[in-house]
Amino acid sequence: MSTATPERTLADWLAHCERLHRKTIDLTLERVVRVKQRLGLAFDVPLIIVGGTNGKGSTCAMLESVLRAAGYRVGVHTSPHLVRFEERCRVDGAVVDGDALLPHFAAVEAARGDEELTFFEFTLLVIARHFAHCGLDAVVLEVGLGGRLDAVNAFDADCAVLTSIDIDHVAYLGPDRESIGREKAHIARTGRPLIVGDPVPPRSVIDYATEIGADAWLHGRDFNVSGDKTQWAWAGRGRRYAGLAYPALRGANQLINAAGVLAALEALRDRLPVPAQAIRVGLASVELPGRFQIVPGEPALVLDVAHNPHAVATLAQNLDQMGFHPRTQAVFGAMHDKDIPAMLERMLPLVDTWHLSALATTRAATVEQLRTDLEAAIAAARARGATLPPQIVIRTHDHPRSALVAALEAADPADRIVVFGSFHTVGGVLEGGLPRRAARHLSS
Repeated sequence: MSTATPERTLADWLAHCERLHRKTIDLTLERVVRVKQRLGLAFDVPLIIVGGTNGKGSTCAMLESVLRAAGYRVGVHTSPHLVRFEERCRVDGAVVDGDALLPHFAAVEAARGDEELTFFEFTLLVIARHFAHCGLDAVVLEVGLGGRLDAVNAFDADCAVLTSIDIDHVAYLGPDRESIGREKAHIARTGRPLIVGDPVPPRSVIDYATEIGADAWLHGRDFNVSGDKTQWAWAGRGRRYAGLAYPALRGANQLINAAGVLAALEALRDRLPVPAQAIRVGLASVELPGRFQIVPGEPALVLDVAHNPHAVATLAQNLDQMGFHPRTQAVFGAMHDKDIPAMLERMLPLVDTWHLSALATTRAATVEQLRTDLEAAIAAARARGATLPPQIVIRTHDHPRSALVAALEAADPADRIVVFGSFHTVGGVLEGGLPRRAARHLSS
């Protein structure tokens, strides 16, 4: 008597995907293209691909929010996730039920044959196949790493959006903005719009768009923004929007991201017409955890997935514009291959107490490495006469959650706690929900 093979759960499939390829990152398109073709995967609705260094997730969220406010059914793929894998796949604003993905995991497994797909490649195809069966009006895909050889680039964008371009993943993309910009620009397609949101893009981006005949929309030439502290305006090639409320996502760069979103929507207006009211409602109601997210309560709690020097510099600028807080504590964990000294340097003037945390991934820097880098950064800053808090405290922890609990125990109601450095750092404190905040003076 034969026994039926038990159905694989989502956890089983994810574990399978993690074991499948010998490398976590293996940048090449050939494997993904072959499996995609075997699956017959193609979208018959407008596809927007979003690449860049920072601001990709915010841009995807704003596109989704505005299009949904206009009545469209939208599928969005983002990465990485904060807590649960399912966060990478949203349909009509809702995170997918993991069970809905199981048939698509089985289909990709059957189609791949002997191809060794990475975790990102396999799961992207799963999510794309799910989208193809959902009756969508539009699809938004976020690039994982780079652009030219990223698995997302196996799909042809009807409109490509490039957010900021800065130094990150130098081992894969190159040592400078020009090299990185050219890699990222490859999501563009001949004759189709490429929205360049970076106000000062690398020349390589413009050169590549010209080389392939893409329709480049440049910030400051084809669209621009203006405004004051209460409202802003956007002007493009054929449309203008005035009296706009600022995006619900906080932070200095969100207006730049929003400007690129409106340019993409104008470029696609023949296929996805969006009324002005949908733009107002969509930008005012957009939500995205972990992007300069200020959690209400005392002490102030800020969550930000800033994980490279450019993003951390923006975080520092945003923190500097907050109201007065007597002390700031930071919960920090990062990947070992990041420019950790540069990240720390930008935050040193703002942080009184550092809670350095180990992270649950082999790519993470150890707390010993973090401490060594932090002590060296403090010494170098003081040697050059930088203004730092008079007494800087350093503590180490085995998990971001325990680091946050320690920060809360030491905090006064008027203080501020900042969690940053990696998706794993923010995700670690969000696991199981945020702990109850009861600063010492509130509980006495």
